[in-house]
Amino acid sequence: MQSHDITTLQQDLTSQWHAENPSNQAQEFLGLITENHLCNFLLWHEEDVARREDIGFEPIYHAKRAIDGHNQRRNDHIEKIDKYLVDTLTPKTEGVPFNSETPGMMIDRLSILALKEYHMQEEVDRTDASEEHIAKCTHKVAVIKQQIADLSLALDQLLSEVADGTRSFRVYYQFKMYNDASLNPQLREAAAK
Repeated sequence: MQSHDITTLQQDLTSQWHAENPSNQAQEFLGLITENHLCNFLLWHEEDVARREDIGFEPIYHAKRAIDGHNQRRNDHIEKIDKYLVDTLTPKTEGVPFNSETPGMMIDRLSILALKEYHMQEEVDRTDASEEHIAKCTHKVAVIKQQIADLSLALDQLLSEVADGTRSFRVYYQFKMYNDASLNPQLREAAAK
């Protein structure tokens, strides 16, 4: 799979999910990419709610809790994408340079960029915004598109080098501690009461 297929999927899903309830019907590798993108999509919109100051404590509290859950699942899917690629590509474990950013991390960043592009384009398309605002947002859309192109190329190069055996990566497990009652002293203490 090429990065173009991934970015097209992410862009298509972003548009589709703004028109209908998000879901994931994809299987295997595409299913992992879709699930990661779904986490980012849901996370993005909860972050918007969490920034409001006019709706009271309870909606903000619920948004923050949802953000925690989406972020945990997002990180889990980054690891699953990387594990799938390790199992599929069997990258070398020594004797070659290792990439500090994994393909899963790059795919996750592309997902976030797809969301940024969509929402920044919404700002460009506003009819109630000033010309200055639209001009700034138009410039930002161009920068985001360049970031997508650059990161896509880097992903393709990494996967090609891994396939050629000239570069490698590892699955970097996050070992998130704050959601685990056995590792977070605050949660452990609360559970003991």
